[in-house]
Amino acid sequence: MDKLKKVLSGNDDGNTDGTGIIERANEASTLAWGTRVKGFIVCFVLGVFCSILGSCLLWVPVVGLAVFAVLYSVGNICALASTLFLIGPCRQLKTMCAKERAFATAIMLWKNNGLALLFCVLQFLAFTWYGLSYIPFARDGIIKLCSMCL
Repeated sequence: MDKLKKVLSGNDDGNTDGTGIIERANEASTLAWGTRVKGFIVCFVLGVFCSILGSCLLWVPVVGLAVFAVLYSVGNICALASTLFLIGPCRQLKTMCAKERAFATAIMLWKNNGLALLFCVLQFLAFTWYGLSYIPFARDGIIKLCSMCL
């Protein structure tokens, strides 16, 4: 049955013994879907909290910019790490620049002090949309919800 799942999912590399170190490490570290979603939510909320806190502290005299840089960077790392729970690190890197995620990835690369707050909001929105793309039918559900509200 496992062999059939591998063939149908496109993960069959022809290795019949399946004892490669990467395969064994991947199988040993797999999490249940519910655990993955919980990890995603915890990391995402922590990341958003750190980023918002850093954005709020941007205008504190003397240390504001340094505190912003640290908290905002930690927040982005946590938020990006949240999607690793959903799909894993290798697939994350492969799909970051896919056609449907390229705009969200590009927005995450912006940098400017004067427009930091605007881009922070855009980055949160872009990352939320990016993260939802890994949950089946989540973006479709959000679109339908928004169309019903408007």
